[in-house]
Amino acid sequence: MERNWLLSYLAILIVMAAASTSISDSDSVSLASTNRHLLQAKKACPINFEFLNYTIITSECKGPKYPANRCCAAFKKFVCPYAKQINDLTTDCASTMFSYINLYGKYPPGLFAAECREGKQGLKCPKSAPTR
Repeated sequence: MERNWLLSYLAILIVMAAASTSISDSDSVSLASTNRHLLQAKKACPINFEFLNYTIITSECKGPKYPANRCCAAFKKFVCPYAKQINDLTTDCASTMFSYINLYGKYPPGLFAAECREGKQGLKCPKSAPTR
């Protein structure tokens, strides 16, 4: 079981690197490419994603079809309050968050990167999104 989790985690990292999924600023989720390396040392994320409530996503985004409208709306509700931290590419916030989203939701790798787009800059977070 631990090996499967490790393989899933590595697959997620590879997919994330290939898709270069990140949140670019507090107002959007960007899929712009970066020149980061997987082995680049990063600071620990100041948010403890392990103990957050993922039911915002898992209650709305369900397989086997994973409807994009419901999955993306739930994804935005969850990530937008943390956009500033996730956008900080010097931390491991984005990779940690996606690891837990996929752990708790058992989603196919790259689901949110492939389905959740609102333009060249990615998803737009509402200006009124409360920060946590």
